[in-house]
Amino acid sequence: MHLIATASLNTGDMIAQLIMVCIILAIITGIILLIFVFRNRNNRLKRVEDKLDKILEENENKN
Repeated sequence: MHLIATASLNTGDMIAQLIMVCIILAIITGIILLIFVFRNRNNRLKRVEDKLDKILEENENKN
């Protein structure tokens, strides 16, 4: 009888497992978001540098 009773899941165990799964998903989501943010930041920086180079070239050509 005792073995049958210990085979069932307790509500506390299910809540703990759910919290652990949510934490793992949050970590994975955070890593993916960081990758996208850094990628966009690098692209934005490259565009600004290209615009600045173009402005400097135009300024040198006028002088």
